[in-house]
Amino acid sequence: EMRLCLAAYPGVREVGWHHATLTQFVSPVVAGRMLGLNEEEIVAAVGISGSCHFTLGGVVAGSLTNMKNTADPMATEAGVRAAMLAETGFSGPVKVFEGKEGLFEVINNVKWDSNILTDKLGKNFLITECEYKAFPTEALTHQPITAVLELMKEHNIKPEDVESVLIETTSRGADILSDPSKYTPKTKETADHSLPYCIAVAIAKGNVLPSDFEPEALKDPLVLELIKKIKVVANPEIDSLFPRVKRAICTIITKDGKNYKKQEDFAKGSKERPLTDEELISKFRSNASKNISDARMDKIIKATFDLENLANIKDYVKLLVSDK
Repeated sequence: EMRLCLAAYPGVREVGWHHATLTQFVSPVVAGRMLGLNEEEIVAAVGISGSCHFTLGGVVAGSLTNMKNTADPMATEAGVRAAMLAETGFSGPVKVFEGKEGLFEVINNVKWDSNILTDKLGKNFLITECEYKAFPTEALTHQPITAVLELMKEHNIKPEDVESVLIETTSRGADILSDPSKYTPKTKETADHSLPYCIAVAIAKGNVLPSDFEPEALKDPLVLELIKKIKVVANPEIDSLFPRVKRAICTIITKDGKNYKKQEDFAKGSKERPLTDEELISKFRSNASKNISDARMDKIIKATFDLENLANIKDYVKLLVSDK
């Protein structure tokens, strides 16, 4: 999937398609390998799945619903189903990428470089270049959150000191992350795609955690008051850098009239600013604590850091079952 993301410029998400559109082509390959399919069967599986699961970006635009978190799993499900069908001899389009009315021809408002899909395939594993989200929020919120947290810490700014906040971001970020619905989020799905809400939480609590998207947290009076002070605008200069650099500029004005400004090009968790092992463990614990006990989490962490010496992956998977 990373190769498909890189093969399209500026990217399918930037022209209105959800990334599940790409997942539908990848999940049947993974499922097919797990089922022991041959090359012809995996090609059929990709054609089957790729014929039925293009996903509109509207699933993460405006006021969001449960489908925000379900679109990609459903594309994965489609890939598994496709592999199972291919295993029975069911056929699918062979040239689903390069053929007539295939992916490259239909999504034609991006520039495709098909060589990226196979260049050093099996030698260069792009998973090693994956970045980790430091916060449980939409990707374009991360640079602004990082900048705000650093400004608050560097200048010892208290939430009650904040008069106003200006966030400069991409046109796309300003559009999808700060429309009117994002100033009054009623659901987790809308809140974690709301730049004003995420920034208000960062100011109020000094971090942004999964617990900040629980139903009661969405009613926090301090956060709701801070949202009113946050303005998000598009910056054309930032657009010119995107998507290679996802710059954000944050300006905080305090009630005593002081002005604090910070530019952030690389969010915490990016390959330029990777999370430490301790930070990754902390993120895992905050995500898993509702369903997994502390003792079980300790075992999972130990097993994860020793994964290359694990004789049977089934033993590892068993650890991931909820024990609460």
